[in-house]
Amino acid sequence: MDRERMSFDALVPQDMAKKAESVGVAKVSLGPFRLFALAVLAGAFIGLGAIFATTVTTGVSAAYPFGITKLLGGLVFCLGLILVIGAGAELFTGNNLIVMAWADRKISSKSLLYNWVVVYLGNFVGSILTAVMMYWSKQYTFSGGAVGLNALNIANGKVNLEFGQALVLGILCNALVCLAVWLSLGARSATDKIVAIIFPITAFVAAGFEHCVANMYFVPMGLFIKAGADGTFWSNVGKTAADFANLTWGNFFVVNLLPVTIGNMIGGVGLVGLVYWFIYLRPSWTGRNS
Repeated sequence: MDRERMSFDALVPQDMAKKAESVGVAKVSLGPFRLFALAVLAGAFIGLGAIFATTVTTGVSAAYPFGITKLLGGLVFCLGLILVIGAGAELFTGNNLIVMAWADRKISSKSLLYNWVVVYLGNFVGSILTAVMMYWSKQYTFSGGAVGLNALNIANGKVNLEFGQALVLGILCNALVCLAVWLSLGARSATDKIVAIIFPITAFVAAGFEHCVANMYFVPMGLFIKAGADGTFWSNVGKTAADFANLTWGNFFVVNLLPVTIGNMIGGVGLVGLVYWFIYLRPSWTGRNS
């Protein structure tokens, strides 16, 4: 590496692009069982971030302005991606950056799609299992049911988005998530990675953008509470299940998860992965043969 591109504490963007490409090749080379297990872990890790955010934002809006509540939720939600990057796991939205290796013809289309499908399914399993465990723990009954009511309101808000709205919120979300992953590629220490993650992830949560894997926890958690909470819970929160009529599995999959997933792919693949491939790895720019 020449002197102009050297950096004491971080890789420069051109080297980050090369690292992203090599990481993508390594990711598609994982065996199916290891890949799926790491994807389940990622779903659980994002679920932990969602649990943290749901708990911390409970009751905060009554004492602080909207923006402060969203800021706090975003800061603590960072736990999810910090665990994914730091502890090691396979997250569908971050893996959209594998497209850089595909665009550079280092991996096949089949390998790319296989990775995305397996990781997406693993993320779903990990998120759902985390939601099931949280439901069984009855943590939603804490603070007189306020935690559960917050979870219900979060889930209900997500299934009441318009399709186009959810799509655009998904695009913006994964642009920020993939930028967080991109920045972490330049890090040389665990501290660097954490700092690189905090602001982009806090921004997407605070702004109300939509993340498909996070929603695999948020919405099912609300659905489980709606279906299984007892009369005492509903009495404590002053609501009934009928107040959340649109909170259904059908609306979860069709109204939220489908457009958000499409949007996440557009944001991660189109606005980050292919853009940085075009800038730093495209043969006509790097001097390589097409």
